[in-house]
Amino acid sequence: MRAGDSSAVRSVFHPDARLHTALGPTDSTTVQSTPVDDFVQAAGQPREAVWDERIWDVEIRVDGPLASAWVPYAFYLGDEFSHCGVNTVQLVRQAEGWRILQLTDTRRQACDVPAEVQK
Repeated sequence: MRAGDSSAVRSVFHPDARLHTALGPTDSTTVQSTPVDDFVQAAGQPREAVWDERIWDVEIRVDGPLASAWVPYAFYLGDEFSHCGVNTVQLVRQAEGWRILQLTDTRRQACDVPAEVQK
């Protein structure tokens, strides 16, 4: 994503991958779906302000060809904080390696972002 390389972004997704975002407060959460191709096009373009998703405290569990990752993140446009949350990622292992099958994220304006991640 930082490099703005759509081929590299596309290569990490399974052909049947899905992307969702859980938005809003717990009692009225809405789910927004994003086509993978739309995300690849947006993330894979060079831009003036680099898309910089900083992660920490990643938790991964694996059972054979299936893995699940819990990934807290803070998203920056260049050096400017944009939002934060958690990515939950389901991956499947194939001959080519691990591919994202499902990614669901939350987006908030306030998180406990570690100082070393904030830069």
